[in-house]
Amino acid sequence: MSTKSRELNASEKDAFAAEIDALRARTLADVGEKDARYIRRVVKTIRYLEVLGRGLLFAGVFPPALILGAIVLGIAKILDNMELGHNVMHGQYDWMQDPALNGKTYEWDIVATGDNWRKTHNYRHHTYTNVKGMDEDIGYGVLRLFPEQRWRPRYLLQPLYAVVFALLFQWGVAVQELRMGLWFTGRVPKKKILRDVMPVFRKARRQIIKDYVIFPLLAGPFFLPVIIGNLIANGIRNVWTFSIIFCGHFTADAEVFPKSIIQNETRGSWYVRQLRGSSNLSGGKLFHIMTGNLSHQIEHHLFPDLPARRYAEMSVEVKEICRRYGQHYNTGSLLKQCAQVSYRVIRYAFPGGKAAFGSSAVMLES
Repeated sequence: MSTKSRELNASEKDAFAAEIDALRARTLADVGEKDARYIRRVVKTIRYLEVLGRGLLFAGVFPPALILGAIVLGIAKILDNMELGHNVMHGQYDWMQDPALNGKTYEWDIVATGDNWRKTHNYRHHTYTNVKGMDEDIGYGVLRLFPEQRWRPRYLLQPLYAVVFALLFQWGVAVQELRMGLWFTGRVPKKKILRDVMPVFRKARRQIIKDYVIFPLLAGPFFLPVIIGNLIANGIRNVWTFSIIFCGHFTADAEVFPKSIIQNETRGSWYVRQLRGSSNLSGGKLFHIMTGNLSHQIEHHLFPDLPARRYAEMSVEVKEICRRYGQHYNTGSLLKQCAQVSYRVIRYAFPGGKAAFGSSAVMLES
């Protein structure tokens, strides 16, 4: 538990949950046409930016056009990934009954499949947030970020491969559900491996053909700048999403929990765990939009199926509720939170660290 939060008894947790539920109910009752107009504007903005970015890349033989086109296309991909795809797949706009915005069937513009994301993220991560051995987003099976994770010699290089992971983040997300570690130990039948791999392979093939074959061919003799521009744009999107997601979960005050915490877990206890396992980022309206409003990670974990554009207004009341119940509301600038994450990446590349669960904790094999 964070030293800045006090422990709540059962009745206090119930009261805390009641206030969070009341806020949710009031907000849900107000959700309607203005939210629908907003997400449709987001869709149009993404399409306009994508056309503009790709158009500039077609003129990419001139260096300023290449750089500007890659940046614009990268912004379009960020918005498509975070403010549109991620939020739609949480079912935030299912009430619109628009097939194009159906959270159960939506497919986004990255190599990861929507179906796999809905399993690893929407279900496991949001149900078992920061529970060691159950939430596979803790280090994504690649990084040691908490002392409770068992140290292995391979972690000595994690400051280097954390950079590679950031640059290729969409690929890390794509293979997460495949649980490749089980393959190499022979714990998964070959038929199941093939069955699980094929959807990812087809999605990755489609994305590669789109960005690195079709659009370059449309550019004719200027195909090379288009390939380079798409590579840069995907890199921009990958590094940005990696940074926002990691800064929302692995800051200094973010907590991890043993499996025992979910035994007989009440709604109030679940809310408290979501709060203590999440970190917010401060910034202006445009910044929040560019993060898919995951800069309000606390509110997202409390209300994952409410339109994310509502998190900013809800955060005012959530923060006040936390203050009254003596709960630390973890927020800070992007620079501050990134510095804390970077410290974790470097510090826990080496053995040691004080485990919050004590010596009887079960160490996570990652």
